[in-house]
Amino acid sequence: MQINQSEMKDLQAVLTLTVEPADYQEKVQKDLKQIRQKANVPGFRPGMVPMGLVKKMYGKGVLADVLNKVVGEQLSKYIDDNNLKVLGDPLPNNELTPDMDLDNQDTFTFAFDIAVAPEFDAKLNGHNKLTQYVITVTDEMVDKQVNSYAERFGEYVDAEEVQDGDMLKGLLTEQKEGGIVKEDAVLMPAYMKDDAQKALFQGAKKGDVVTFNPAAAYGSEVEVSSLVGISKEEAKDLTSDFTFEIKTITRHQPAAIDGELFAKVYGENNVKDEADFRARVKAEIEANMAEDAKYKFGLDAKAAVMKKMEGLQFPESFLKRWVLATNEKMTQEELDKDFPAMLEELKWHLAKDQLMKAFEVKVEKEDVEAYAREVARMQFMQYGLMHVEDAYLDNFAQEMLKKEDQLRGIVERVAENKIYDALRGVAKVEEKAISHEDFGKLFA
Repeated sequence: MQINQSEMKDLQAVLTLTVEPADYQEKVQKDLKQIRQKANVPGFRPGMVPMGLVKKMYGKGVLADVLNKVVGEQLSKYIDDNNLKVLGDPLPNNELTPDMDLDNQDTFTFAFDIAVAPEFDAKLNGHNKLTQYVITVTDEMVDKQVNSYAERFGEYVDAEEVQDGDMLKGLLTEQKEGGIVKEDAVLMPAYMKDDAQKALFQGAKKGDVVTFNPAAAYGSEVEVSSLVGISKEEAKDLTSDFTFEIKTITRHQPAAIDGELFAKVYGENNVKDEADFRARVKAEIEANMAEDAKYKFGLDAKAAVMKKMEGLQFPESFLKRWVLATNEKMTQEELDKDFPAMLEELKWHLAKDQLMKAFEVKVEKEDVEAYAREVARMQFMQYGLMHVEDAYLDNFAQEMLKKEDQLRGIVERVAENKIYDALRGVAKVEEKAISHEDFGKLFA
């Protein structure tokens, strides 16, 4: 097979392939023989159909399939052998590809447009300045987390007098003849929007009857309909006063800062006293803050790499044509809108590939499993499950990795984190202490 490449112009070229009988005849004969062995033709036993009849029935289809396969293989081989950094896939050039006559031709010509990536260097060096933030963990942050644990592991208790945040259950009665009556109605004064209405319940005791106006208290037909037990449409027209006879007052009481709380948070016999508990909480916050700082460093490192790629020219017309050819449902309007973001994603993809080769980054199975396990741990923490058994974490992580999209995403994150660690070793990195509040402002 002969392959000719035109001169590269604006990162684009044409590959012309000339396919001769020697490139495909043996493969065609092999495929026809396999068809003959299985062909079910009336009047002939399996495997006994004359080859001439098999060629007549299936010859052109087999030839077309073999040509497609041979051309595809040779295109890939040529691109690899010549180390062409192609973008997307080769696209058929119909203008330069002659019409084919499968009945009378034995030599065929195919033309394909290709586009290659521009030359660039994504690697950072000592001239690139990056900041590694160290977030200061204050006593106030520790206090807040300790109180959060106390709230999370607290309990609901009966109370005698209403305080802010309490939940009340009682008899709700509309103050008009034939009005609405709802037993075991539940309300929380803290959710009321009107301070004057809310104040009517403060200090009330079990057995007290409080007169209030739901419409004025909540200012929302959704809240009113839920409280009274009517539709939102009916709630829009409800203006009556109601009485609420308090039957029970329920209050959430935070857990005491003692050994029982320590055990619930960090397991039995793992915390000596409150000072040890606070030290563990602080270390936990510091670890989380370190992850946040690492994430920010990654964003900054990526931005520095992308800045090096500013001004690069890409074969945009080819890329747009390729996107439309490979995404049948995408419209030209959608492409025009999304293309700038696609181009930025392509730049980062090319940069990552180059950096992975430059730093010899490899993503191992153990790396992927460890990252998935950390993702699982963070998800459990969001639901208050601080210390999940290792076996359960491993099982959850393995289930996560069975999903192709999640596996792909985790592999991407692991690769990027390794790239950022490598860039840390070549760029000029300055360590800087920062408050949690000021660190948050960096993302504004």
